Amino acid sequence: MFGIGKKAWERELRAAVDTLVAAETLAFGGVGFAGEVLPVTEAYERVAAAVDDHPEEVRRQLDRVLADGTPAGRAYAATLLERVDPAAARAAWTSLRDDPGEITTFVGCVLDQETLGAYASRRLAAA
Repeated sequence: MFGIGKKAWERELRAAVDTLVAAETLAFGGVGFAGEVLPVTEAYERVAAAVDDHPEEVRRQLDRVLADGTPAGRAYAATLLERVDPAAARAAWTSLRDDPGEITTFVGCVLDQETLGAYASRRLAAA
């Protein structure tokens, strides 16, 4: 993705971030019996791939997702922040602990729903 010209990778990064802003489902791998990779998971992977080469731009974009994203989008952003700035990720998870927004999680064939706050509390406890 990022072996292309600067303007093109910036557009691709923005498009991936826009997908995260609107995310309705949190899935980090293939889902269902067929292991289908959701478009939002592909967007997450595209942003994650940009972290090593463009950490400052990714960080700015993640701040946008934290500010404007759906509950699932904010969970993706906090997860990605763990790679860019672990202290900021912990602060993001801490601020999300009381968030009542509902997220749908998908792990393999298991679909679940919970609040972003409960998800954030588990992430903090695991750290």
